[in-house]
Amino acid sequence: MAQWDRLRQLPSAYRQQLHELYDRDALPMDVRHYLAPWIEKQEWQRAARDDAFAMVLFQVLLENLDIQHSRFVQEESFLLQHNIRRYKQNFQRYVDDPCALATTILWFLEKEKEILESAELAEKVQLLQVEPEAMETSSQQDLERKLAGLRNEVQCMEHTIICLEEQQDEFDFKYQTHKLEAVVDEARKNEQIRALQLLVNKLNDCRKSTLSGLNNILDRTQDIIDVLVKKELVEWQRRQQKACIGAPDNVCLDQLEKWFSCVAVCLFQVWEFLTKLEELVGKVSYENDPVKAQNPTLQKRVDTLLRDLLKSSFVVETQPSMPQGKGSLVLRTNVQFSVKARLLVKFPELNHSMKVDVSMDKYRRFNVLGTKIKALNMAESTNGGMVADFRHLTLKEQKSGGGGKGVSDISLSVTEELHIIYFNTVFELKGFSVELQASTLPVVIISNSSQQQSAWASVLWFNMLSQDPKDVMFFANTPAATWPQFGEMLSWQFLSATKRGLDGTQLEMIANKLFGKKPNYDSCTVPWSKFTKENTPDTFWVWFDGILMMVKTYLEDLWRDGLIMGFVTKGKEKSLLKKKKRGTFLLRFSESVIGGITFSWVEITVTGEPDVKTVQPFTKVDLSQIPFHEIIRNFQILEAENVPENPLLYLYPDTPKNEAFGKYYTEKSGEDSPYIKYIKTKLVFVSKENTLEARSPMPSDMAQGEGLEPMNGLCGEAAGESCLSLLAFALFALIPTSPVLITCNCSSAMHAGSLQALKVKVIENCRVQQGLIK
Repeated sequence: MAQWDRLRQLPSAYRQQLHELYDRDALPMDVRHYLAPWIEKQEWQRAARDDAFAMVLFQVLLENLDIQHSRFVQEESFLLQHNIRRYKQNFQRYVDDPCALATTILWFLEKEKEILESAELAEKVQLLQVEPEAMETSSQQDLERKLAGLRNEVQCMEHTIICLEEQQDEFDFKYQTHKLEAVVDEARKNEQIRALQLLVNKLNDCRKSTLSGLNNILDRTQDIIDVLVKKELVEWQRRQQKACIGAPDNVCLDQLEKWFSCVAVCLFQVWEFLTKLEELVGKVSYENDPVKAQNPTLQKRVDTLLRDLLKSSFVVETQPSMPQGKGSLVLRTNVQFSVKARLLVKFPELNHSMKVDVSMDKYRRFNVLGTKIKALNMAESTNGGMVADFRHLTLKEQKSGGGGKGVSDISLSVTEELHIIYFNTVFELKGFSVELQASTLPVVIISNSSQQQSAWASVLWFNMLSQDPKDVMFFANTPAATWPQFGEMLSWQFLSATKRGLDGTQLEMIANKLFGKKPNYDSCTVPWSKFTKENTPDTFWVWFDGILMMVKTYLEDLWRDGLIMGFVTKGKEKSLLKKKKRGTFLLRFSESVIGGITFSWVEITVTGEPDVKTVQPFTKVDLSQIPFHEIIRNFQILEAENVPENPLLYLYPDTPKNEAFGKYYTEKSGEDSPYIKYIKTKLVFVSKENTLEARSPMPSDMAQGEGLEPMNGLCGEAAGESCLSLLAFALFALIPTSPVLITCNCSSAMHAGSLQALKVKVIENCRVQQGLIK
């Protein structure tokens, strides 16, 4: 298929590129269309070098235009007649330089091939079901088309400048020749003057056309810069804010770098065009020369556009973070942190030439120590970007010397004070120079590790809500978060820590705790004070973060595999389990114990009623000694007849326990288990009525009822009621190498005979030596 026919069948996005290519008079689209077969058969590459051959093709081109004109006369196509006649007249300018025409047509044909290749590549990518990252949204597709149009315009302008210079050289040569000739014949002299006047008029028109084209290029560039700076860069900055607090947003800068660099290259080419025009005007000028009048204005426009583009192109790619920190943007004095700045306009010739200096906001009380000056380079980037990677910086607090807290008298806690780190450099290229500055998102600076939890809460709140990345007084008037914002942020914490976020049911439980039962929570808001500033040590954030740290440290695999229901109320737990068969259990986070996890299961009473039992929460004290799956595997209840039994049979809703957790079990079990000591002393439980939990750190509808707890957890009057159970547990868990003294502190006379009988029964069941019990 002919090249032109293939181009006409392309998708609309690529046809638009074709329209932009032919949006000029150098080769009108009408001529390309009606003479397509002939144009594609000619050897334009040869013609561009061979003047005689180029003249032949030039003459044939004019003849073909005559043929088309005659055809339109017969068809009475008035408009096409007019256009073809005008095109033929315009082509007459190549009569003295047919090679220039051949070069122009060859250039257009090559650009057509580039459009075809781009379309074919996109089609192949689609067939492979690969999503090209650069074309994620329709707005980005539109931006790509605009950039392609800009590149085409600049390339055409380069050709136009060459033609203008040739035209000026022709005029200059003939004018200088005329001055040297001593023409006596007045008629011939006037004829030469008229010819020169025609040439200067033609040169003037060409200069006007060139200036108009340059203005159009700058208009197009302004439009693209607005999209880049006010939309794409702002959206990236927001994505980076969210990514800093766990959102799975794409913060790769490669695409932005490609766009910024493309525009910068085009602007520097326009800069060179204007310099060339100044050079041409220095050789040939005349009254009312349009270049003299317009060039300074165009130069100012280019300077402004370059300055705006470059100032926006210097960004912080990786926000400050400590190696062992809770997250980015929390820094501790005298502890090293790293941060990376990047220039999105990549010119290889600037590699290692731009020095970047780090500084702190002037009104704060910290000095930046370490290697504070580095050169932007491509060696420290995995993808060849121009970066300055600061890996060994520290902050040192200045000695108090008066001056107050800084910009405001408002009293903020240490973890609510926000600070900004700045990066300064100078861009210099081809005589153009501009100072650049990038800044981090606000950081929280602490002096003690105990402040990390509160500091991270501030980082979460700021980056969840703030649209101004430099608002260091954000906490002077802290806004509330809507539930959709808040719930999403909570889910990000689990997603970033464990690769599994919170589902709708889990988020609903949390919303229920915060706001009570509602049909919809979208209009609910969470104030900053409720999140972390309530006058109690166990705020919502302390409770939630305690769970998060426990899951990340001890339960990540179980959580990621969806085995932990986690956030479920006591009431909801009971309603779920009562509908299930005996031995069905679920795992949930404690509502009262910070960083605790427990499980409940359903039993069937002698009357056939479901009875939900719960064990007291396990914390890091337990989980640091034995994995949670081994607790589930070895958990036992000591029934009245002293026969231990594991009541956990099916993980909710109906997965057999060993099927759910079997892949995590250690190979050794029983007496060979590496956790046997913990199992014998901590994982045998007895029934106890009316277990009460401590007050929850947030409103709770947790029902009180039957529960189970380790016997060493009994206290107060409950201990007196359960002394027999205590005896049974102590003897069962006894390691028969150490004598144990068992006593009953209760004063009940009825226990005397039972105590002795139980001793005998336990001795028989455990088969311990008589001398071990006193």
